Amino acid sequence: MDAKRSQAFTKVAREIIVAVKTGGSGDPANNSRLATVIAKAKAVNMPNDNIKRTIEKALGAGTGDNYENVTYEGYGPSGVAVIVEALTDNRQRTAPEVRHLLDKYGKGLGAAGCVAWSFDQKGVLVMEQEDLDEDEVMLDALDAGADDFQADGEVFEITTAPDDFGAVLEALQAKGYTFLSAAVEMVPQTYVRLTDEEDIKNMEKLIDLLESNDDVQHVYHNWKQEE
Repeated sequence: MDAKRSQAFTKVAREIIVAVKTGGSGDPANNSRLATVIAKAKAVNMPNDNIKRTIEKALGAGTGDNYENVTYEGYGPSGVAVIVEALTDNRQRTAPEVRHLLDKYGKGLGAAGCVAWSFDQKGVLVMEQEDLDEDEVMLDALDAGADDFQADGEVFEITTAPDDFGAVLEALQAKGYTFLSAAVEMVPQTYVRLTDEEDIKNMEKLIDLLESNDDVQHVYHNWKQEE
């Protein structure tokens, strides 16, 4: 758990650095992308001191972190659509690693846009149901500006427009809600079910190894995992 937490902080820190550099400001009030990433950092319980230090590092002269956003698209077993978002300072390192995993455990790397058309970008906030009142949470979420609310098993899932994500998260946190995850994600329009055991094993391996890659920020797919 500590290793996963540390990795999550490292990946969010990269996003903060890129947001500061591309937005030209360390003030979230003047940098909407940074505001969204800070909201995400708080959702994974990144300490405020860490957030502040990372922003200061990004603003500092001569830092060696020159990360760029790179998106790879391809296919997992049985044609499952896969989108890999990376922040890298070396495309020549990242691209072959992603290609190798997609070739080994899936159907390979595809051209830009080959699967992105089947996903929608949305803010997604997930919280445990616990003893929360479903109607109350739904009303609070919609009042905060959310687009949709769903009770799914033991969790509540709230979705927003990408630009509204930070404001909705901040409003709900102000009401005392905490989240299992909160991020702007690529959400599949339709899902694929895998029935072959080998395909399922390879898909699990593909996701695990991609997510373990230091350069990879997010892995999105349209595989509908069985409960």
